[in-house]
Amino acid sequence: MSLTRSDVAARVLADCVPEPVDAFEAFAPVNIALCKYWGKRNALLNLPVNDSLSVSLAKKGSTTKVCWLPEQAEDEVILNGDAVDRDSSFYKKVVAHADLFRSLVPGALRVETVNSVATGAGLASSASGFAALTRALAGVYGLPLNDEQLSILARMGSGSASRSVYEGFVRWHKGVRADGMDSLARPLSEIWPDLRVGVLTLTSEVKKTGSREGMQRTVDSAILYGAWPEQAERDIARIEHAIAVRDFTLLGATSEQNALAMHATMLASWPPLLYWQPESVAVLQKVWQLRADGLQVYATMDAGPNVKLLFEAGSEADVRLAFPDIDVVVPFG
Repeated sequence: MSLTRSDVAARVLADCVPEPVDAFEAFAPVNIALCKYWGKRNALLNLPVNDSLSVSLAKKGSTTKVCWLPEQAEDEVILNGDAVDRDSSFYKKVVAHADLFRSLVPGALRVETVNSVATGAGLASSASGFAALTRALAGVYGLPLNDEQLSILARMGSGSASRSVYEGFVRWHKGVRADGMDSLARPLSEIWPDLRVGVLTLTSEVKKTGSREGMQRTVDSAILYGAWPEQAERDIARIEHAIAVRDFTLLGATSEQNALAMHATMLASWPPLLYWQPESVAVLQKVWQLRADGLQVYATMDAGPNVKLLFEAGSEADVRLAFPDIDVVVPFG
């Protein structure tokens, strides 16, 4: 019999004695994968085909407040100040995630989330959103969960949310167990004070094909996808080594190649899946020319048109000159 998300949550929460509070607010950062997560061995439980590794973007992310609604029968969901329609997929996903906890203490909830990045545009808002929601739910139920337990629960809402439980460099271990209890993220101990991530928000529009749908289409139809797990395993080893020895060229080059390889599998899907816009291509071409001219800057992209640039503090002035609209983040500031 296949396990459900509720089954996994029940295992995580088995020894918890809830001590509810009236309201709880939590923050979680967005994370940018340097070695990407693309493909699932179990779609329902969000169990990945490969390990992935990310860097969190400090203060950019989601702030979520959860409080009880004792006089109401239905949940309220508010996103960036606007009430979310109960028939929308977003509302249903949030309520389904809250239901993982609701067996402990019944009752309606108000969930208020504010994202500091564009929602649904390939900037990892779902990762920070479900990580913040998981922390806030654990807080309002008064559950003494550790970060690894939170990572497992956050994964139920969005796979990448397992990494947004932490700051800094984070590795999500794919695990091998059918119940997914060993599929969780853990932080790396290394810090990199000079590392910079530049966010180029080329569009804030919600992408037409969500990551979940795009991922499944790729796995089902792209012959090129067969080579992806091997490349991801190679790339993550290189990135971890680059972090350990502070080799920026290796970090940047491997991260950029990993992102392009992931997008190549999407393009080889049928129907073809291309998140890039003309502006995305223009940024990539500009980055490649800057590198040819001697500037150490690299690009990475998730499942969306927006581009993130990797560079070090010494290159920041030149990168800002080349991309005046860039939003520079100091992950270890």
